[in-house]
Amino acid sequence: MAVKIVAEKCKGCSKCIDSCPFSAIVMENKIAVIGDACTGCGVCVDECPFDAIEKTDETVKKDLSDYKGVWVFAEQREGQIMPVVIELLGEARKLAAEIGTEVSAVLCGENVDSMTDELFAFGADQVYFADHPELKNYRTDAYTKVIKEAIEKFKPEIVLLGATHIGRDLGPCLAVKCDTGLTADCTKLEIDPEDKKIRQTRPAFGGNLMATIICPNHRPQMSTVRPGVMDKAEHVPGRKGKAIKLDVSFEDNEIRTKIIKMVKETGELASLIDAEFIISGGMGLGNPDGFELLKNLAEKLGGTIASSRACVDAGWIDHSYQVGQTGTTVKPKIYFACGISGAIQHLAGMQSSDYIIAINKNENAPIFEVADYGIVGDLYEVIPTILEELNRSS
Repeated sequence: MAVKIVAEKCKGCSKCIDSCPFSAIVMENKIAVIGDACTGCGVCVDECPFDAIEKTDETVKKDLSDYKGVWVFAEQREGQIMPVVIELLGEARKLAAEIGTEVSAVLCGENVDSMTDELFAFGADQVYFADHPELKNYRTDAYTKVIKEAIEKFKPEIVLLGATHIGRDLGPCLAVKCDTGLTADCTKLEIDPEDKKIRQTRPAFGGNLMATIICPNHRPQMSTVRPGVMDKAEHVPGRKGKAIKLDVSFEDNEIRTKIIKMVKETGELASLIDAEFIISGGMGLGNPDGFELLKNLAEKLGGTIASSRACVDAGWIDHSYQVGQTGTTVKPKIYFACGISGAIQHLAGMQSSDYIIAINKNENAPIFEVADYGIVGDLYEVIPTILEELNRSS
């Protein structure tokens, strides 16, 4: 549904302007005018005392022809590009090739111009960078303002962000400011061969089914993408592109938060996304001490340990080690599933591993259905045997 102004009936009372929840109505020459932000909700129709606004059967459509290109939010922390950005650039190149457009990265921070070469090397054709002291550390208001203004000016067709703590905060704010939709925690992106729109697939209903979502009437099409599910972009040293510096300015009180102190979390945390070997344990370990055995194998292979949600919920291990629907999505060369039954929520986080080796006493455990190699046996006998063989061959 859409709405239209009947000019001869309009008295210029402005009641429709006050009633519009999307600020889509303005007054021109004492006559109300409906702008592109109108969603056809019809609130103004009910509020107009002169019946000067009518409903129509027309669908509200916007001109989307000016939107071109695939953008990647180049998340950086303390001058380091986050690994998920490299995955996004690799996926962006595939999408851009199907559409016939360019790949751009948008980078925010302080003294970040030197980081553009790294983004070019990983496949960006252009880098839009905003350099300002207020952007040194991520804050929602600052980053949203800068990137929203860049989107309005340069009009990308697709914007991709990593589903990190920052991306999950920034993405929804940008979507609201840009009057578009957002598909969160995507695990698959593809271009529809017929209309060239992006098809965004994500787990739904606790991972029990996969939902594919499109955004046909608004731009840009926006997605946050889970780290660890896409292939990383190829690094091409010396590759060049075009760096475009964004104009940045902030008014007083425009940024509502202030960073008083930065406190880094102490202690050993898992580095699951980049690990090539992951030794993961479930409730089949029997007790939290079982992770010490898994650590021995992980250290031998140069990998890290991980766990199922059940172990985290039991207090056996920190949440940072959790793999699955509500944890981290990983894609190592080899994933050892030790004493893990194979609930669908866990499979959603590790089934893209190159090779899956399952160790479980229960020969009917669902994990064996996705495993490349299955060992039916007691992990406390199997893993020491594997370690013996590794020590013998080293």
